[in-house]
Parts: sequence; C-alpha cells; structure tokens
Amino acid sequence: MSDNLSFQDLYADSIASIGKSDKISEATKAKIKMLHEQKDKCLSVNAVKCSESRGRTIPEKDGDIRNCFERDMGRIIYSQAFRRLKHKTQVFFNPSNDHICSRLEHVIYVDYISSTIGRALNLNVDLIRAIALGHDVGHTPFGHSGERSLNNKLKEVDSNLYFEHESNGLRVLDIIEKHNGSNGLNLTFEVRDGIISHCGEYYSERKLVPCRDKTEEDLSYLIPKKDRKGPATLEGCVVRFADKIAYVGRDIEDALRTGVIASEFDVPAVADVMGSSNSEIINFLVQDIIENSMDKGCIMMSDHAGEALEHTLKDNVNKIYTTQKVKTYEKYCDVMIEGLFDAFYEAVQNIGKAADSKSPAIRKFAEFVYNHPDFKEKVNTPLPIYVSDYIAGMTDSFAVSCFNEIYKS
Repeated sequence: MSDNLSFQDLYADSIASIGKSDKISEATKAKIKMLHEQKDKCLSVNAVKCSESRGRTIPEKDGDIRNCFERDMGRIIYSQAFRRLKHKTQVFFNPSNDHICSRLEHVIYVDYISSTIGRALNLNVDLIRAIALGHDVGHTPFGHSGERSLNNKLKEVDSNLYFEHESNGLRVLDIIEKHNGSNGLNLTFEVRDGIISHCGEYYSERKLVPCRDKTEEDLSYLIPKKDRKGPATLEGCVVRFADKIAYVGRDIEDALRTGVIASEFDVPAVADVMGSSNSEIINFLVQDIIENSMDKGCIMMSDHAGEALEHTLKDNVNKIYTTQKVKTYEKYCDVMIEGLFDAFYEAVQNIGKAADSKSPAIRKFAEFVYNHPDFKEKVNTPLPIYVSDYIAGMTDSFAVSCFNEIYKS
C-alpha cells in the first residue's frame, strides 16, 4: 500500500502516453481521425459516439491514436487499484485454490460478456470495456463480506457515513489514483457514470432505460445506492446486466468446488430453462438480451429469462451465500475488518503519534494519510473516511498480514 511502485508508475505513464508522440506523421494522424469518425457514424443511433462524449472534469486534448474511451481504458488497467483486483476475493476466500474466481477474473468476465452484447447491438464497445474494467475497483478485501463489515464500522462511528463499492470505485479513480503526477484519472463523464451506476444486485431488474438527463451532481459519492439514478448510457446499462450474468453461474461453479454445494443436484431448479453450467447460463442470458434489445432505446430481457435469472439469484442466496460455511467465513471477515478499522481509527485521531508507532502497519497507514490528496489539500474529510479508503484498497493477503502485525506482535 505504500507509494513504492515508482517503476510501475513510470511504466504506466509511458504506456498511457501512447498517441502523444510527435513521430506520427500528419498524414497518419489524419487517417486515424478519419477512421474514428467512420467508426462513430457506423454505430447505432442509440450508442454514445466518442465525438459526442460529455468530456472530462478537466478538459484535455484528444490523442492522435486512441479515442477518449480507449484512453480511459488504459488509465484504468494501469492503475494500482486495478492491479490489486487479482488478489481480492469475489465470493469465496480460498487462496490455495487457483480455480476459485478472483475479483479480477470477474471483471474480465464482465468485460467479455458486456462487449459481446454491445458488439451485437452495435453500441460503443470501447465505452463498454472502460466501464466494465473499472466497475469493481472500489471493492474491499474479502468480497461483499468485507464491504458489509466496513459499512457497519463506518455507521458505528458516524451514522451519516456508509460504504458502497460503486461510489468508492469512482472515488478511487477520481481522487486517490494518480495520472501524470496528478491525483485522479480525469475520466470521461460516461465512464465515471457507468462505474458508479453498475450495481448488479437488483435481482428483479429486467429492463433498463438510460437516464440521459443525468448531471455531474448525480454522480456524487454522497448519494446512496438506493437513491441513485440508473446508468446514463445504453453502454452502462449493458455492463449492469453483464455484472449479474458474470457471477450468477460462476458462483455456482465455485460453490461446487469449495463444497458449499454438495453436488450438481443442488443447482437451481430452473436449470432446465437456462442450463446448469456457467457457459450454458451465460449463453442463454446473452442471447436473450440481444434478441430483446436489438434496435431499441433500452436494454432488456424477456420475462421468461428475467424470471429464471431472478429465481437463480435468489436460489444462490439460499444455497450459497447464507450457508453455514459462508456465514462462518463472514465471521472471520468481520473480525479482520473490525480489528483493522479499530486500530486505524485510533491511529488517525493522532496521526503524528501514529507515524512514530512501533507497529509497521500503523506507520504505513500514517504514511497513506499524509500522502492522501484530501489530507494534503486540507479537505474537510471525516477521519473515518481515511480509514475506509485505506482498508478498501487492501488485497486479502495484505489485510491479513496487517491484522497479524497489529494483533499478534
């Protein structure tokens, strides 16, 4: 978590500068520009054209090779938050089993599924990919169990505070990550909107119509998920559906691998509709969405598919997410997150003392706070938010090592 990745940062900056070189001839620049314009013209009337993007908070000149959404994609995949996803839990904490889905794998699945749907509907796949690749960078260690625990701790110290990975993801990319030496990746409005609006946990959702009148104020981290508008673009709607599609079948596979589900006979009762394997479920849902969304100003699935998906998601709750084995794992996560939060919250109230602590874990946290953009710029940020930002950025293994360092020394 310390800012010691100077080589990687320099490498990321060099990659992010692709297209800025003066070595590209004017003729080549003109040809690439023409190709971009042709690509925009060929998109569906319902798609977001790169040339019509609502732009960035801080205006920038477009590059010569990549369009605005391709540039956003590059900034996201070279961010530290994205790199850490490979060591974060999706559902099951089982680092000894390489075949259990990690958060990074889930993101790749969402990228693939949403791109497949978007390409078939002739939407802007570059925008879809940027949203998909960035949609989960705000997740805590230990998956949704860690998210729930961190949310509870924030509310415990201040009833006005809460944690949601969607808004935290945008906070990470807007404030904490760095690009060209400055804080924040300065992503386009459409990508930022898709990230904060991607929630795939509304099981009954069968139709999404873009909220095209959304403003910058609608992207505020202070608006809780239940009061937040849906995505502003069809591309964002596609990613939101793809998020559900990506995890519904894979969670069943992982539950079988970990013994949470005893056998294939325990898979959802609607297997005869969608299929029983991850690939069959994905294929059924993707085809249904494409069939029912073609040439329309919305993304939707049939009632038949929507009912099957909702039933399977609810069945997963009963047969996977609330089983005794998973509940025991959640208790483990609670102890870990609560212990870290208590130690760091005490430390942040006297950050000078924390910087001189005998505990390396506490000193690293103090370093994080001193380097935090809000701290440097004297923003009136509640102290628990520094703790939340730090814990949310941890990988599973780093969280465990910090906990051990603090409580076993």
